[in-house]
Amino acid sequence: MSSVWISALALCGASLIGSLLGFLIKELPHRWNDTVMGYCAGVMLAASIVGLILPACEGVALSGWWMIVGGVLGGALFLNLLDHVTPHLHHITGLDPEQHATNASLNRVLLFVLAIALHKLPEGIAAGISFNSDEVSNAWAVTAGLSLQNVPEGMVVISPLLLLGVSRWRTLFISLVIGGLEIVGVWIGYAAGAISQLLLPAMLAFAGGAMLYVVSDEMIPETHAHGYQKSATYALLLGFLSLVFMENFFA
Repeated sequence: MSSVWISALALCGASLIGSLLGFLIKELPHRWNDTVMGYCAGVMLAASIVGLILPACEGVALSGWWMIVGGVLGGALFLNLLDHVTPHLHHITGLDPEQHATNASLNRVLLFVLAIALHKLPEGIAAGISFNSDEVSNAWAVTAGLSLQNVPEGMVVISPLLLLGVSRWRTLFISLVIGGLEIVGVWIGYAAGAISQLLLPAMLAFAGGAMLYVVSDEMIPETHAHGYQKSATYALLLGFLSLVFMENFFA
């Protein structure tokens, strides 16, 4: 139980650290931002496979392959449907900060913040579900991957709000609410997995599919939008190998 709390607070804390960095750092060079995001994408890619999908496969017989496939596709489709309601992260964050100041309407920025907030809930659920697996190290791998992603994502929320004239304290409060959603998500995921061990492999696969969707649809396009895709690609490989190495040699 304490591990679940630590995971929830780690995810929320990473978002808040990103928000605080967003207050301090007004503008990151695209090369640096894309490289860091590429590394985070690699960590999340490894976490989704090593921490969620492979443990899901181990929990079913060969005849239960449909549960894994359905879970992965279900997680991806869930976030795909979510994207029809809220804007894609890379469609907005691809703009430079100065373009935000002149072109972004209030509704556009609020939709952007809503998109980030709604993505936090399934991310938290993914982390919570993983703590029902027999291998706790897999759960920590998922938490590490999501926490790393939360730092740059937390930074992204701050600038558009400040440029709209939202006060620093109100912006910080919005960041706290977004981080709090992840805590709620962790406990929803943990409770759901604990209630139905029979469906746990499908839930793990669902969470893995959701994470793969975020990496492919949100993070990689963002890292390839400014001409630094080579740096981002090698950073992704480094991030992937980092988590696989830690999972196999330090778990």
